[in-house]
Amino acid sequence: MKMVEIKRALISVSDKTGIVEFARSLQKWNVEIISTGGTLKTLREAGIPVHSVSEVTGFPEILDGRVKTLHPNIHAGLLAVAENLSHVQQLAELNIEPIDLVVVNLYPFEQTIAKSGISLDDAIEQIDIGGPTMLRAAAKNFTGKTVIVNTQQYATVLSEMEEYNGCVTKETRFELATEVFQHTARYDTAIAGYLKRSNSKEPTLLETFSLSLPKSFDLRYGENPHQSAALYGTFTEIFEKLHGKELSFNNIVDIQGAAELAEEFDEPTVAIIKHTNPCGVGSGKTLAEAYEKAFATDKSSAFGGIVCVNRILDIEAAKLIDSVFTEVIIAPEIPNDVLEFLRKKKDRRLILQKKRLHSLQQMNVRSVAGGVLVQSPDDLLLKQEKLRVVTKRTPTEEEHAAMLFAWRVAKHVKSNAIIYARSDRTVGIGAGQMSRIDSSRLATIKAKEAGLELRGTAVASDAFFPFADGLLEAVNVGATAVIQPGDSVRDEEVVRAADEHTIAMLFTGIRHFKH
Repeated sequence: MKMVEIKRALISVSDKTGIVEFARSLQKWNVEIISTGGTLKTLREAGIPVHSVSEVTGFPEILDGRVKTLHPNIHAGLLAVAENLSHVQQLAELNIEPIDLVVVNLYPFEQTIAKSGISLDDAIEQIDIGGPTMLRAAAKNFTGKTVIVNTQQYATVLSEMEEYNGCVTKETRFELATEVFQHTARYDTAIAGYLKRSNSKEPTLLETFSLSLPKSFDLRYGENPHQSAALYGTFTEIFEKLHGKELSFNNIVDIQGAAELAEEFDEPTVAIIKHTNPCGVGSGKTLAEAYEKAFATDKSSAFGGIVCVNRILDIEAAKLIDSVFTEVIIAPEIPNDVLEFLRKKKDRRLILQKKRLHSLQQMNVRSVAGGVLVQSPDDLLLKQEKLRVVTKRTPTEEEHAAMLFAWRVAKHVKSNAIIYARSDRTVGIGAGQMSRIDSSRLATIKAKEAGLELRGTAVASDAFFPFADGLLEAVNVGATAVIQPGDSVRDEEVVRAADEHTIAMLFTGIRHFKH
């Protein structure tokens, strides 16, 4: 276990969380500290002895701080290999001292571009140059250098220095260096993606796809107990667990799906999800009313499901949800009295959704053999002026509202998807069948089992009806209106069958496959 003693440190951080305490702890081992700009000011105000980088380089910070650490006196001190006699001799001849510890975190580029109204010039000023250069130099030379990019690692380094009399082990230096390269890769990827998007009116994909995300935490297992799994990225900044057992892999997938579906609606709405598919969606004047409609669609499947609401969760709705075993409850706000009531069941997860998913514009990524598939999100909105009545009969106002409700839900159901609905609730949901007619039959079976009336409902299909039989299945159970993408070679046959049964039909021109 090769040790390296920390004698000299360079500290330059954007996020100053814990930096004063860390630097003060280094004083115990008489570590010389070098710093820049705001960090220098912070440490001096805390009474910590510190040298400016300008003292080391013999050169002032210039160009509004763009050039501070880009100097041989800094980078030779980082890149020189202690075991290389030639390196040691050159440092001595040039009067350059080695730097043993680098503590740097970067300009907050991702946080900057996440804000509304940020100009390209503002974003560019948050592209760090000196920081990544120092980090990469120290990480490359990890055999003799310790480098910290994550504030959570301060405790790790101090603990080792305490245990080994001011030294850090090679194993820890290796892990810290690895984290640096992951961090800088993610940083560069975020910049490249932003610049590409800022120069294009349409969603664009980079020529090289890179993904570098920090690990949030390990999961007990993946979809099944024999699969290992972990959560990466900023999911926990969007969804905060307020109560209950740890989240499982399947919980997280379902939370995402439920939140995406609930956001489709402006009025108070409840979505109940089970195994990524909705088993009921309802809207109403109150969340309680909406929940009763959603739950009525499929009461048996709702047991052990995920419930997401798009309003502040009030106590009336909470009591209804509480009466049925529910794995996860998601809401944009949960008042204290409601939280206290729902916490009585210790295992149920309560999730606060802090950001709207539709505003995040995240790419969809799926692994395949030898790589990944990447696509833009399915966020195309249905515009009223694009809807086309293709039948002799125009839908009534009530049918039109029911079709739009069913269409919003169909987008979030695994293909082949068939949804029977009224203007404020789902009535039957057929998901993931190999043929569209089977999905339609499944939806009608579910509705009948729930004791729901299918006569007068509207039907949404996520893709076109390839034959008239799927339409006739809906006609036979009493549906009176259909919304579908159209664009089948047999559209004429399907429309003719609709006209023969006085069915109103809309074409959307949009397909919503979900595989």
